[in-house]
Amino acid sequence: MNLPERFGENVFNDSVQKETLPKEVYTALRATIEAGKQLDTSIAGAVAAAMKDWAVSKGATHYTHWFQPLTGLTAEKHDSFIEPDGDKVIMRLTGKSLIVGESDASSFPSGGSRVTYMARGYTAWDPTSPAFVKDGTLYIPTIFVSYTGETLDKKAPLLRSMTAVDRQAKRILKLFGIDCKKVSTTVGPEQEYFLIDEEEYSKRKDLRLTGRTLFGAPVSRGQELEDHYFGAIKPRVMAFMRELDEELWSYGVLSKTKHNEVAPAQHEMAPVFSTTNVAVDTNMLTMELMRTVARRHGLVCLLHEKPFEGINGSGKHNNWSMSTDTGLNLLNPGAAPEKNTLFKLVLAAVVKAVDDYQGILRGSVASAANDHRLGANEAPPAIISVYLGDQLGALVDSIVKGENYVTGTAPQGSIGVPESPIFPKDATDRNRTSPFAFTGNKFEFRMLGSQANVSDANICLNTIVADAFEQFADELEGCKNFTEAVNGIIERELKAHYRIIFNHDGYGPEWEAEAAKRGLLNHKNTADAVPLFYEKKNVDVFVRQGVFTAAEAVARADIRLENYTKIINIEALTLLEMVKQDIIPAVSDFVADLCQNLAAKQAVANLPCETETKLIKKLAELNDKASASVEKLEKHLKKINLHDFKKASQDMAHIILPDMEEIRKYVDEMEKLTSSDYWPFPTYFEILYNV
Repeated sequence: MNLPERFGENVFNDSVQKETLPKEVYTALRATIEAGKQLDTSIAGAVAAAMKDWAVSKGATHYTHWFQPLTGLTAEKHDSFIEPDGDKVIMRLTGKSLIVGESDASSFPSGGSRVTYMARGYTAWDPTSPAFVKDGTLYIPTIFVSYTGETLDKKAPLLRSMTAVDRQAKRILKLFGIDCKKVSTTVGPEQEYFLIDEEEYSKRKDLRLTGRTLFGAPVSRGQELEDHYFGAIKPRVMAFMRELDEELWSYGVLSKTKHNEVAPAQHEMAPVFSTTNVAVDTNMLTMELMRTVARRHGLVCLLHEKPFEGINGSGKHNNWSMSTDTGLNLLNPGAAPEKNTLFKLVLAAVVKAVDDYQGILRGSVASAANDHRLGANEAPPAIISVYLGDQLGALVDSIVKGENYVTGTAPQGSIGVPESPIFPKDATDRNRTSPFAFTGNKFEFRMLGSQANVSDANICLNTIVADAFEQFADELEGCKNFTEAVNGIIERELKAHYRIIFNHDGYGPEWEAEAAKRGLLNHKNTADAVPLFYEKKNVDVFVRQGVFTAAEAVARADIRLENYTKIINIEALTLLEMVKQDIIPAVSDFVADLCQNLAAKQAVANLPCETETKLIKKLAELNDKASASVEKLEKHLKKINLHDFKKASQDMAHIILPDMEEIRKYVDEMEKLTSSDYWPFPTYFEILYNV
């Protein structure tokens, strides 16, 4: 593969646009993309014609408006380019078809923001995210709205949140004498995943229906030797990674890094950052391609946050920053951060935003799957805190405590061997236990789950930071002494929100108690975290920044709780099927055969049978306990009103999940005692070590 030549070959990107569009059309389109100007709809016909010709040259016969409904997935309806021309056909894409499409909106989640019997919904072109050709179809990134104007997707509010940051950040920059056309947020979402053999996957009903194993005794060798992390990549996995890279590069996805992660069969891909809405689109495409390419290699890519109990789950670190079109990174502290007033003000805004809205920031990453991961020694705790590192931590301490700031210089690194080169060291170390950590010139929000649509977290993050910018700009624009006023804001806000800064071990047992003393929230499950979205303060921030209407904000919370309830219900029903139809019968068969062997030994001679007797009693006891727990779970499930999702989500979190864990405890113990010839499903060993 000639990478420089083939990179982005399937994308209608800037170079293709420049080559295929009339100059005036290209200029107008780039003004929309780069400077945020209103799209000139008169150019749509020319863009559509060029886009169609390019796509057809790539073998495309259809086009689709590719959008992201509130399912958290992507959606597409394919239409062919053909139009009748007498007794023949022509290939055509009109400007209207490019700009707007129609989809049935009644079958997608709306959170009650519109009545279900009203079906009309519209998809509208997002020109800032490039179209691409895949599998013979031109994919046109779009937003999705209802007939009455409610947003029904994740893209539209994301774009609104980016506009809010742009608008408010430029007010701040203007006060510092900095002129720019646009301020964009950028994101580089790392992607963790598991690869398992397709044949083993097909034998596990729980993996196929829920994405995670509802049962599974710990494997004898897990991750305790720490030898899989960054270890040599197995040939079959390397073949997958190589093909995935080539696919991603052809779609212009900046896939940069690949390696083994901590757990057996776990891996990671990390891209170079890009503008947030483009990063979201490419990450959704990345997850789709991961699944597709894996199947070609007889593998299945698992993106669930916790597919296996007892070993690391998978996250998606969200590397977030803000930059101007002139190349200024607002989160770059520079060589002397103590003198960089703009950076200190931006830092104060981010710290304030995270503290003021820690509840909805936590809620933005909440899901049934991610609940299993957060708080374990593999992911950040469920408590939101900000890590700044030694350098910035000392700077903030000096401001808050009125102490002198001692300028530190990063020492050079060396192993003390003459042949080894001297290398530059960063000014501060990394804290892997922090949910929101400063990492040089960006913040890394580490709480996102591996299968999440990263729009949710970035909508929230963009909105709350924009709101802090607005408050600062309102105060500074009318002040008499700018220097005094800006330094006063920095000191005041860092003091007011100092509690959210924590530069130590987030896994330490004392942190939870310390966080409680500081008044920080600690919602460990979705059912408890998401209701904060209903609070007036949290609805108002979205409304104030023009990201959601009040109804849209509430609808998102409703959908999240409803989805959580449905997922736990599916898991519980799947668990019951597996236990009743497969596991209890399998253990009973094994016990019956043990009893026959015992009877045979006793009939032939009075041989010692203590081992068989103990095993029979133990398994029979566990089977009875599992059966009794199954009855309890069934009884509790029948009492839940799934239509009252607010109450149902609480019941799922605090009644159903504990019931399921109780059953799992008995089943996993039986797995360890039952002959592998009888056990009905592949074990963790067979799944994790068969690639």
